[in-house]
Parts: sequence; structure tokens; C-alpha cells
Amino acid sequence: MLRYAITDRTQFSGDESQKRSALVKQAARWASQGIEFIQLREKDLGPLELADLATQMMDVITANQSPDSEHDTRLLVNGSLRAAIESHAHGVHLPSNSVLLPQEVRRRYAVYSLPRPVVTVSCHSFAEIQIAMRNEADAILLAPIFGKDVAGEEIMPGIGLEALRMACEAAKPIPVFALGGVTIENVPQCIEAGAAGIAGIRLFHAPPL
Repeated sequence: MLRYAITDRTQFSGDESQKRSALVKQAARWASQGIEFIQLREKDLGPLELADLATQMMDVITANQSPDSEHDTRLLVNGSLRAAIESHAHGVHLPSNSVLLPQEVRRRYAVYSLPRPVVTVSCHSFAEIQIAMRNEADAILLAPIFGKDVAGEEIMPGIGLEALRMACEAAKPIPVFALGGVTIENVPQCIEAGAAGIAGIRLFHAPPL
């Protein structure tokens, strides 16, 4: 089972500087736990701030890689190709409606003589899965499986495990990560439905999986 941790510095207390510092420390812990992917998702930050934060995270990820893990931890920057390239991040995460395509991300990485990037894409429907497949995404984050809530109030209903199962079958050979309302208790159901792994924010700020 692959694990895909998504950052959210508002999970930490303190001022802005303290939150960013806590986020970098969290990245170090995730790397030491062998978490396969970390997505830097701080959408309110500009490219320069994201690049700085990503550079710090790359440093601690490299220093804290788990020797027992089958895969190295890879850092993906959400939405900002510039920040990803400047920080030499391992790749980029793209929203479903992104005008930037995986092929362009790979082309730009090659221009800067960087290793081939990992490009993951958010999907919420079978139509978006088909687009991600045509665009040769490396992995798909399918959401919300169990719904999405804010402050305990549901703002988006879950698509359910059967839809996850059908999506995983349709997307082959591209791996699908289950996202949205995933908990330690329902992780086995996601894997049984065919998900290659699970993704989340709060899930990975809880005790380690």
C-alpha cells in the first residue's frame, strides 16, 4: 500500500514562521516513516515562497529517508511548476482543470536537466480519469471517496467504494489513490477496492499508518 501525505500548515499552532517550520519537521518525520509521497499543498503561497519551503523540505526528506522503505519519499508541489523546478522537487501535482499538462511538466524538467518528474492528477469523475489517462499522468488522486467535510459539515458527498473499484479498473495501469474521508478504519476497504494507496491530510497528521 502506497501512502500520499498532503500538507496543511494550518494544522499547526503558532505564527506563520512557526507553522512553516513545523511543516518542514513533519516532512522529515514522514520521510523517516517511509511515506512514499508528500504533496506540498499550500495554495495561498506564491511561487517564491513555495520554492523556499519546498527546498527546505527536500533537504530534510533527503536527510531522513527511511532505510527500510522500498521506495524513497518523493516531494510533489501542488500546481506550481516554477516552484517545483526551482526546488528540484520530485514532481508536480495538477488539479483536474489544469491547463498545464503532464507532458509539459516533463518537457520543462528535461530542459533544466532534472530527473523525470512524477506527475499526479486530481480526478472526481470518470471523464476526468479518461483525460488523465490520455495525458499520461503517473498517478490519479480520486476524491472524495467517503465525502468531504469542513468543521464537521459535509460539503461534498462521497462517490463510494464501488465507484472507486470501477475507477481503479478503468484507469489501469495508472495507479489510483483514494482521497476524501479516508480513515485508518476504512483504509482496508480502499485497498480491497483496488486502490494502489491512500491519500489525505488529517489522516497523516494522526498516528502513523
